[in-house]
Amino acid sequence: MKDSKFLYLLIFVLFYAVNHSQERKFQIHTIAFYNVENLFDTIRDPNIYDEEWTPKGAQSWTSEKYSEKINNLSLVISQIGTEENKNAPTLLGISEVENRNVLEDLTNSKQLKKFDYGIVHFESPDKRGIDVGLLYQKKHFTPVHTSSHPLYIYDQSKTNKHTGKKGVRVYTRDQLLVSGLLDGEEIHILVNHWPSRSGGEKRSSPFREAAAALNKKIIDSLYSLQPDAKIITMGDMNDGPYNKSIKKVLGAVGDKEKVEPLGIYNPMEQMAKDGQGTLAYRDAWDIFDQIMLSEPLLRKEYDSFRFWKARIFRKPFMVATTGAYKGYPLRNTNGEVGYSDHFPVYVYLIKELQ
Repeated sequence: MKDSKFLYLLIFVLFYAVNHSQERKFQIHTIAFYNVENLFDTIRDPNIYDEEWTPKGAQSWTSEKYSEKINNLSLVISQIGTEENKNAPTLLGISEVENRNVLEDLTNSKQLKKFDYGIVHFESPDKRGIDVGLLYQKKHFTPVHTSSHPLYIYDQSKTNKHTGKKGVRVYTRDQLLVSGLLDGEEIHILVNHWPSRSGGEKRSSPFREAAAALNKKIIDSLYSLQPDAKIITMGDMNDGPYNKSIKKVLGAVGDKEKVEPLGIYNPMEQMAKDGQGTLAYRDAWDIFDQIMLSEPLLRKEYDSFRFWKARIFRKPFMVATTGAYKGYPLRNTNGEVGYSDHFPVYVYLIKELQ
């Protein structure tokens, strides 16, 4: 009887050991994007329209409010993706920042300082003075090449006062390209903030289509140098996954199985169909904040980094609980400091450990 018990115990131990040894283990990186909505310092810059974001401006934007905004944003960023990955985002695209100084204040905040983020930032010609940037954890990512790509668009309804001809340039955000090594693997990150819907969705659509064309040109140039290029393009596109700029001009595909070589996959398309959203307008939700990936990141071998899944980061403390905008993202309103009018988005990249 004792021999039988010992035999059963031995079989159980061997079975557990064999199966446990066959468990697959993966390295995970969180890649995120966040429109932080009007992250301005309190200092008046005569070169841009930032008057309202000063102590005497319309927002009564004091040092105390600015510090609270920094703390709020850093709290959000520190938690993005932590349900599957204890680390904060390895790479974070960011938009609506006034300058490099506000990014330095953000990365030096109590919540984020321990992650030792580096910064890639260029000044854009946007008339409001807002830019895009990329934060990266120095221990995991090393930038090799950075560049800023201007978008040239013109409002044909206006006349150039210098030339007398139709067409006045609309100054908007440049597109940021950062190529580098993610734990030794080459990857390319594009950060975008496409033109707004000011003047109406239909009238302004050509501007975003032009932004999509520029984005595709950059992506195609990377593909031409390396057909297996791992590319992530992210940002606030001011269009949904179903709009012409994304579907037709950029050519993003919502079905992972239908993405062809040299193509782009948009995991946010299905999320939009499921009724999810990153921002709301007149009680209608949409996904303007998107992260899209090149076809090599979808391949089934996990010996190098691959796309796993995409999510919208939304926690109760980021949501308005009272007033006309109950259920919306909790933004700055009525003199109170919030977070942003957008929820962040993120994807996981994984690689099997040998």
